[in-house]
Amino acid sequence: MRPADHFHVEPAIPSSLVGLRRLATNLHWAWHQPSRALFASLDDQLWEACGHDPMRLLEQLPTTRWAGLADDPRVKASLDACLADLDDAVTGRRWFQERSDSPLGLIAYFSPEFGLTETLAQYSGGLGVLAGDHLKAASDLGVPLVAIGLLYRNGYFRQNLTADGYQVERFPTQEPSGLAVTSTGMQISLEVGGEHVAVAIWHVQVGRTNLYLLDTDVEGNSASARSITDRLYGGDTEHRLRQEIVLGIGGVRALRALGLQPGVFHTNEGHAGFLSLERIRELVGSGYGIADAIEAVRAGGVFTTHTPVPAGIDRFPVDLMSRYFSGFATQLGMGFDQLMALGRRADEVDDRFNMAVMSLRLAGRANAVAQLHGEVSREMFQGLWPDVPVDEVPIGAVTNGVHSHTWVAPRIADLLSAGVHPMWDGADSRAWDAAMKLDDASVWAARNTGRSQLVSTVQERLGRDVLDPDALTIGFARRFATYKRATLLLSQPERLAAMLGNPDRPVQFLFAGKAHPADEPGKEMIQAIERFSRTDEAYGRFLFLPDYDMGIARTMYAGADVWLNNPRRPLEACGTSGMKAALNGALNCSILDGWWDEAYDGRNGWAIDSHEGQNDLEWRDRMEAESLFALLEREIVPTFYDRRDGIPHRWLDRVKHGWATIGPVFTAARMVKEYVTTMYEPAAVGSTSLTADDGARARDLASWKSRIDGLWAGVSVAMSPTTTGADGSRSFEASAQLGGLEAQDVRAELLHGPLDDQAQIVRPVVEVLDLVHGDDDRWHMRGLFTPTSAGAYGATIRLVPAHADLSHPMELGRIAWG
Repeated sequence: MRPADHFHVEPAIPSSLVGLRRLATNLHWAWHQPSRALFASLDDQLWEACGHDPMRLLEQLPTTRWAGLADDPRVKASLDACLADLDDAVTGRRWFQERSDSPLGLIAYFSPEFGLTETLAQYSGGLGVLAGDHLKAASDLGVPLVAIGLLYRNGYFRQNLTADGYQVERFPTQEPSGLAVTSTGMQISLEVGGEHVAVAIWHVQVGRTNLYLLDTDVEGNSASARSITDRLYGGDTEHRLRQEIVLGIGGVRALRALGLQPGVFHTNEGHAGFLSLERIRELVGSGYGIADAIEAVRAGGVFTTHTPVPAGIDRFPVDLMSRYFSGFATQLGMGFDQLMALGRRADEVDDRFNMAVMSLRLAGRANAVAQLHGEVSREMFQGLWPDVPVDEVPIGAVTNGVHSHTWVAPRIADLLSAGVHPMWDGADSRAWDAAMKLDDASVWAARNTGRSQLVSTVQERLGRDVLDPDALTIGFARRFATYKRATLLLSQPERLAAMLGNPDRPVQFLFAGKAHPADEPGKEMIQAIERFSRTDEAYGRFLFLPDYDMGIARTMYAGADVWLNNPRRPLEACGTSGMKAALNGALNCSILDGWWDEAYDGRNGWAIDSHEGQNDLEWRDRMEAESLFALLEREIVPTFYDRRDGIPHRWLDRVKHGWATIGPVFTAARMVKEYVTTMYEPAAVGSTSLTADDGARARDLASWKSRIDGLWAGVSVAMSPTTTGADGSRSFEASAQLGGLEAQDVRAELLHGPLDDQAQIVRPVVEVLDLVHGDDDRWHMRGLFTPTSAGAYGATIRLVPAHADLSHPMELGRIAWG
């Protein structure tokens, strides 16, 4: 029988301990070990039973227990110390406060998901966890950032396996009253497909960072409207579009309702891209022309792309866009076809609206999430700038990093604090060099503890005696997509069985992860692993652990000896799980893809051979599996079991070298600092400049771009053959027609460098040239240069548009080559 009335009863916390509620509702506890220890001390068994959720713990503590805690001086002292740490985290001076000359005001960070803690299930995987780490690092560094997302009542799915090992999903409802979210008491309204939808605004405190989550499950909305924010990545294409309208357009309106006026807007993947259209609508409504508004919005826009394949981008058909955006286009002061053009690219075979294309066009600064991913992204999106060399396409790279104190186990953190630096998570490479001097016995003891705790967790969750706390443990945990090849090891079952069954050098594998509910091949991979795990050869040493979440992830990172990653290169954008494992002292064995391509140095882990030039995928998988097995059999297993006094010193040398090389680089602190200095601050300067004086400079830039577009066809440049000087230098002359443009509208550049086998200049030296007006109404250039290498060498001259307010020299995509 269901109760007739639903209501929420607040826990009866004694007045002396009322600060526990403040501690529980600020997610700073998720990475503040003393706060977590305090909650555990209230009732350690209940803390475990509640899944380390302070909100549930406070609600479920019995009254009799509260009576005993109220007068416990140790609890009160711990609470006071934790609250003091929280106050300092929220208001203390940090890295950003020391940047007294920073032009940065407030940054708005939009993301469809945020992985902050497993107790707030508003994430599915890497994109969300990265967003959560971004918020935490911004708080630690004192960066002024506000975040916008959606409050999913069902969150992402919980995973079970059938008796046959097939993934099934369930979607438990999350009531906000039981989560670390508070109502702002505010709502905004927006039109979604002709229907006015009320959207509630919830608040999540993440240290000093404010996260606002939008929720359409509001009384008075239709059933269809209430379901918009039902679950993450659920429903069909139209459902996704409706969610993205609420996130992007509704997110900007929520900021305005809250009285917030960010100067920089960061779109974390294209799902929130409609925020730029709403910002344009605001400016048009205040008197800007459409072209001027676009320039003003672009100046303050930052877009991060996370996908290395076109199939990973949201694309919406024309009829759907027409239904939802025809009226909005009128508000923008443009026709529907003009709006569609913002999200179309000429080299796509259909006319769908591409969210990444729109985001790139309406953000002045764009980046990928690893250096290799930057190369992939520039090639993937070159069609938007067809005249620009692929390595100059205006998409940079800020390699992801991970929030150290969220992911590093306490015993490892203590080891690093004592042996590397008290503030190891922000220390430089010189400080991290001290990792090489850590005592092997201490490191080995910490690693053994982590492995033992992982084995205990797996045994408890599976309800059976599996795994060996002393065996080499290899972990694989990530989204089960086909390109990640979770089943690569199963391609050679005999060799795998030999490793699993070796009594002298045992090896065990633990897999975890979810396949998207609509991804049948991904589900089949999980089923294949589960089925193999039930064979006699694999039983107890080759396992799949269901219902992967951030809690399981932390335990696996701390307990795995090797972190395995074998995607098809270059389809892994970054792969931050390997960073988290490495910071815990695990060694990566990975394809050189994503972050590992720039991190691997030959000693801090292992690299699996890659054959990405091979079109025969079956042959390629076979060759790369061969490389993986060879590494395991000849290097990884022997090194782990090579012991002196019971300690694998050669193994630990690699572990410590991994800390020394990975620790100072692949952290969220480094990542957010890089965003601030290379993306946010320049965007803030551009936004302030172009919106000053009612957008005077935005109008000037829009007018200038229009003039460039109209006259560029008349721009040309020609270069005479170079001549060699006695000292080996080369002199040259060139002339140009500007087609009605002025000299200050263009920049003349000499490019010279070695030639590849296609007679293209590689790694060119770029030198800016002076333009001199001649009597023949042409512009002339002359000079000399010295070749930087022997062999085939080339030189050319080009003209590119130049304006002080361009976000990137190549953003117009116009080049006149000599």
